[in-house]
Amino acid sequence: MATVTLKSITSENWRQCSKLEVADDQRSWVAPNVTSLAESAFEPEAKLVPLAVYDGDTMVGFVMCGHPHYQGRDVWAIFRLMVDKDQQGNGYGRAAMEQVIQIIADQPDCTEIYISYQPENVIAEKLYESMGFLDEGQMIGDEVLVRLPVRKG
Repeated sequence: MATVTLKSITSENWRQCSKLEVADDQRSWVAPNVTSLAESAFEPEAKLVPLAVYDGDTMVGFVMCGHPHYQGRDVWAIFRLMVDKDQQGNGYGRAAMEQVIQIIADQPDCTEIYISYQPENVIAEKLYESMGFLDEGQMIGDEVLVRLPVRKG
């Protein structure tokens, strides 16, 4: 696997990003990328940042993070993570998560990062658990909400 990088979504690559898809049996687990791109453009209060996941020059996935106001405070969260159905199983999801976690953790006010997933998405559950996210029994809608404590210094 080549070096995985995260790049901004631009006028040059947004169409390519919108064409990436998860496998058919995963469609209920993550919103289509075009929906995420629209949310980032039209929901400024969530402070969403969409990023393309690249292996070299090939776009292989998508991740979106943000800094919304939630339950009376500002939080850091990863809202989307997807790897294209033709690119799954190559470690791109973990590599993208490592990079986006580092980007968020480097923010001076970040003490924890949240992400959620559908309960039946065992792949996401195992990935997030292996990266240190804690399941404290919280739900957000019909999704499991997990938290990663960020240690500074």
